Amino acid sequence: MHTVCHSGRSGVAPGLSPFGKNSTLSLSNSPTASAASLAAAKAAFRSGDVAATERLCKALVETAPQTAGAWSLLAETALLRNRPDAAQICAARAAVLAPNDALARIVLAKTLFHAGEFLDALTAAEAAESLVGDDPVAADAAGAIYGLLGRHEAALGLARRAVALQPDAPQYLFNLAATERMLGLLDAAQTHCDAAIAAAPGFAPAHYIRADLRSWTPSCNHIAEMEALLAAGGLDWRAQTSLRYALARECEDVGDDDRAFAHVAAGAALWRANIPYDARAEIATIDRLIASGGQSAGGLGRVEAAPIFVCGLPRTGTTLIERLVSSHSAVASVGETGAFVAEARRALRQYPQKPDMDGLGARYIGVVESVYTPRKPRFVDKTLQNYLHCGFIAAALPKAKIILVERDPFDTAWALYKAHFNGGFLFSYDLEDLADYCRAWRRLVAHWTSTLPPERLLTVTYEDIVGDLPVQSRRIAAFLGLPYEEEMLRFHESRAPSATASAVQVRRPIYDSSIGRWRRQAQGLQPFVARLAK
Repeated sequence: MHTVCHSGRSGVAPGLSPFGKNSTLSLSNSPTASAASLAAAKAAFRSGDVAATERLCKALVETAPQTAGAWSLLAETALLRNRPDAAQICAARAAVLAPNDALARIVLAKTLFHAGEFLDALTAAEAAESLVGDDPVAADAAGAIYGLLGRHEAALGLARRAVALQPDAPQYLFNLAATERMLGLLDAAQTHCDAAIAAAPGFAPAHYIRADLRSWTPSCNHIAEMEALLAAGGLDWRAQTSLRYALARECEDVGDDDRAFAHVAAGAALWRANIPYDARAEIATIDRLIASGGQSAGGLGRVEAAPIFVCGLPRTGTTLIERLVSSHSAVASVGETGAFVAEARRALRQYPQKPDMDGLGARYIGVVESVYTPRKPRFVDKTLQNYLHCGFIAAALPKAKIILVERDPFDTAWALYKAHFNGGFLFSYDLEDLADYCRAWRRLVAHWTSTLPPERLLTVTYEDIVGDLPVQSRRIAAFLGLPYEEEMLRFHESRAPSATASAVQVRRPIYDSSIGRWRRQAQGLQPFVARLAK
């Protein structure tokens, strides 16, 4: 099969660790031995050896505590070990030791972002940007943190600067392509994916997002190229996983369904074998939420803002609804902020028995307005996992509206199973775990629809939207208290950024080809079908 076509579109968020092979984190005033130790620690980190990285860095900070790079690496490893508090402490130490080093500021911004301190993360990112200069490593990493914070135009400028400074670096080309994909610059994204792969044929992330940039045909695809890479060996399990999912996408496009399923199953098995996951614990969390009522005993907030929350399982049409709503002249999209989840956790840490709902609502609105800067009277937040927090949303934001999106469970299963989330939604990498989670999701939707009033929560189905967009658009506008506008039907013409897995699809007019697609994989999906029926 041919691999020579060069028009299309792309897929995942940029990477962020600045400790690639070209990292230049300041080593001024460090003796030669310390520099050698730090270089060894960076090499261990690049190879994925977290324990060796920590061992080398801890020894280094004992003998040379002023080595900023060691503290930044310790911040990175703390994040990988899900220790955000320790990560912040280490990153803050690095920033103090190297106040004029952009990379130290970027690592600090990253730790603050993952701790839910979005305003402080933006401040650190802005400080880093002012220090970037002509360092491509810093430009690339600063662009990535801006992307996380929803500043996609700023991210694009920095990504372009990194590539201009070092045009043959596959990571920089990839991050530029991923940013272009979010902004709908799909032809440019494919050009830069192609360039990244030309520079490093085994650079799997570029293969992965390139596969999502367009619909492939029997005469124009990269199947043989990617399968040859797998057959040659030498790739780590993460790269193999990305290639498997990329192959599945292109095989499905060309109609080779058996081959597509085989690649998905192989990729999912690789991921599950290497990423720990406790399915029972995750479902138990949902059931405890339902049993507790899922709402706060902390009273009601008094915030006047009326945000719109669109939430649901991934790949069920949430991005479609978000784009439809944000095509209204009164509504801006702030994307998947994660801000409400972060503020809810903060509120629960401070007052576990009676969290401050008024403070929670006010802090959330403050973060969105300061960091994501919506420019219209209303905004829509599409953080998927807000489906776990509908009760808190209703209590903290009395004028908020919540739209829960549902989809046929079998189409949902295939859409989830064939998507590689690269760290999230771990229930989707095993068909029986996926069925169990879908059953828990059904229970949760039933709970929210029975406990929240209909003027606060609306459930919509993907199939209804696709089947009659004009009627459903009017229904959604009425629920939101907005006058209906014809622009809602032209959501695909929006130039707004989209950082979701559906960023390419929502730039096309509505289509129904995904409805019932699971039937092409009915045999392979039998473990899901059987488990769901129990």
